[in-house]
Amino acid sequence: MSIAVRLLGALLVLIGLVLGIGGAWLTVLGGSPYYVVAGVGLLASGLLLARLRFAGAVAYLAVFAVTLIWAVWEAGLDGWSLVPRLVAPLVILLLVILSLPALTRHGGKSMLASLAAFVLLVGAGGGVVAMANRAAPAKPLPPPIAGPGRAMGSDWIAYGGSHDAQRFSAAAQITPANVGELERAWTFRTGDIPDKFGAETTPLKIGDSVYLCSAMNKLFALDARDGKQRWTYDPKVSKDAIPYTAACRGVTYFAQPDAPPGAACATRIIEGTLDGRLIAVDARTGKPCPGFGRNGQVDIKLGMGQVVPGMVSITSAPTIVRGIIVTGHQVLDGQKRWAPSGVIQGYDAVTGQMRFAWDMMAPDISAQPPPGRTYTPGTPNMWTTATGDEALGLVYLPMGNSAADYYSSLRRPAEKEWSSALVALDVTTGKPRWKFQTAHNDVWDYDLGSQGTLVDFPTAGGTVPAIILPSKQGEIYVLDRATGRPLTRVEERPVPGGGVEPAERAKTQPFSLYHTLAKAPLTEKDMWGMSPIDQMICRIQFKRAVYKGPYTPPEAKARWIQYPGYNGGSDWGGVALDPRRGVIVANYNDMPNYNQLIPRAVADAKGWFPRGDPRAKPSKPGGEGAADPQTGVPYAIAVNAGWRMPGTGMLCKKPPYGGIRAIDLKTGATLWDRPFGTARRNGPFGIPSMLPIDIGTPNNGGSVVTAGGLVFIAAATDNLFRAIDIETGKTVWSDVLPAGGQANPMVYEQDGRQYVVIMAGGHHFMETPAGDHVIAYALPRR
Repeated sequence: MSIAVRLLGALLVLIGLVLGIGGAWLTVLGGSPYYVVAGVGLLASGLLLARLRFAGAVAYLAVFAVTLIWAVWEAGLDGWSLVPRLVAPLVILLLVILSLPALTRHGGKSMLASLAAFVLLVGAGGGVVAMANRAAPAKPLPPPIAGPGRAMGSDWIAYGGSHDAQRFSAAAQITPANVGELERAWTFRTGDIPDKFGAETTPLKIGDSVYLCSAMNKLFALDARDGKQRWTYDPKVSKDAIPYTAACRGVTYFAQPDAPPGAACATRIIEGTLDGRLIAVDARTGKPCPGFGRNGQVDIKLGMGQVVPGMVSITSAPTIVRGIIVTGHQVLDGQKRWAPSGVIQGYDAVTGQMRFAWDMMAPDISAQPPPGRTYTPGTPNMWTTATGDEALGLVYLPMGNSAADYYSSLRRPAEKEWSSALVALDVTTGKPRWKFQTAHNDVWDYDLGSQGTLVDFPTAGGTVPAIILPSKQGEIYVLDRATGRPLTRVEERPVPGGGVEPAERAKTQPFSLYHTLAKAPLTEKDMWGMSPIDQMICRIQFKRAVYKGPYTPPEAKARWIQYPGYNGGSDWGGVALDPRRGVIVANYNDMPNYNQLIPRAVADAKGWFPRGDPRAKPSKPGGEGAADPQTGVPYAIAVNAGWRMPGTGMLCKKPPYGGIRAIDLKTGATLWDRPFGTARRNGPFGIPSMLPIDIGTPNNGGSVVTAGGLVFIAAATDNLFRAIDIETGKTVWSDVLPAGGQANPMVYEQDGRQYVVIMAGGHHFMETPAGDHVIAYALPRR
């Protein structure tokens, strides 16, 4: 027993030295002095315990009392905040109690009394913390309103459900009362799991067929009743074309208005590919449409000059308005300032002939560039899904920013004008009608990732055709979709200046007064970890970094904190809208990035060169932006996405890291807000804890809302597919997927039976397991 006590003493000496030295550093940086005090106390306690002195236990008890007071004073009764402050100290307290028999003649009685006190302390404290951290009760939903939009029930005709992109289904067979009976109705395997996996696919359902694409753009038609394959078409995309992730979020359906019944390609499936092609196949047979382009395909890269494989990819479903296919494309982030153009192109949905090209830097180019010219390199692009308004003839483009995301001095006026903005493009002319910018001269990779949602917005003067626009910053804007005028208040607020380009930074940025998903700015108290040691390390990192709140400008001499990070707020999953209840459902990320601009010479020495450069060294894992060269500007960029602790891999900010929220459409008020995602697959050193605790995980993908009163969503990193009661925000059903569910689900009805479908393909950046499963759920047949 005495040997164990001496070892405990040695452990406390070691911990005390680490906390004392690190705490001194933190104090010098202006941080909390607690760690110095605790370190000295633990050092004294450890030395006394090593000598088998009872005073060692007393000293530790004093340290624990100080820790308890400090923890509650600094963090209140927030459960997640108390984890690193109290869990490890409680474990050590238990060990000290167990060492009492070796420290005193009456140790046995002392140990029993202390154990009883320990149990009471933990039980009472846990109860108080649990009560304090109960989810806030949901507010009553607003009264039902008339159902604007084209809500789908039996079919799912577009990526967002309908052309309004509301992700709402009028199907009501599955309800909170019977959802517990859901079972897998069918499963289909695409057979396509590339190395850089992340399929992100949302199928369509038209008639009695389900249409989808795999990660590498293979097309499939399935029987909607049982998921059996009807046809497949492989466009033969090379693995060299994979950009950051092999992803195909969806396909587009088009019915030719004047085609004779039964004619070839009278109805067709159109997809964009990773190698920059538009493919059109017959919806009945899967055969290429011979009258579309050349043998059923169009190369959108024509006019862009020489394009390195992987630099230009279509990962989102094209949008069709008035018979014109409108497509943007992903330009591989962070590679070089003069990357291929972000030009927006329109093609005839029947012939594939180009109808327009919008190059913001060359308004004289209305289609293919003339000989000797290319579309303007480096301009902002649209990589996500657009929304179309057939009546107005407008397509709404969520735009990104210029190539070389984190440096702006070489940007031209037109690039600054159109970047990170929602642009309404007239499909009859290919010219912009209006724009609404969500980040001025964006150097935070705050490109618009979410598809806009069309709605008849209730105002005092009646309903107004509107578009709901979520941003990565967490702002939700409501705009008149004919004019771009905000229908709810938007405020230009002062933001920090400085950084490496002080003259470039905007004095203000737009903030929505309707609703924001963004949380309060970070403080040192928000740093986290599994123990006081790693929390202290994160605090030191926080104090050493530059952080001035939202829109902190990029720095080169030190790390700088971007919060929220480039993954949201709201990203490509978008929001769902129940138009009958008047409720928006938004899942969101709540993580910072820990960034640093790297001088060009240093980046070159590290082998950070763009895709296609023979000098480029193989990139290490770490996610988008972890080591991006940004060739052509003075700095490369290093992004610690999510801001992870070295070694343990835990995130430095306290949980939750993601949430899901219901919002009153009319007022913008929060109806309920919940952490989204359990800790079952999260843990230190990448070891799954399997704890069913709602920690709130990072998430990619969105939700669907049904008339039955349910929100269906996967998206989180715990591999669970959930049904949430829209009235309360409570999870009423879940199923463990065979791979990550980083995709938007869809809902349809066939032969009187309602199905809910999710793609379980996993995502390498989200670190969820890879798969190729398309899974449909339904109630048992009666």
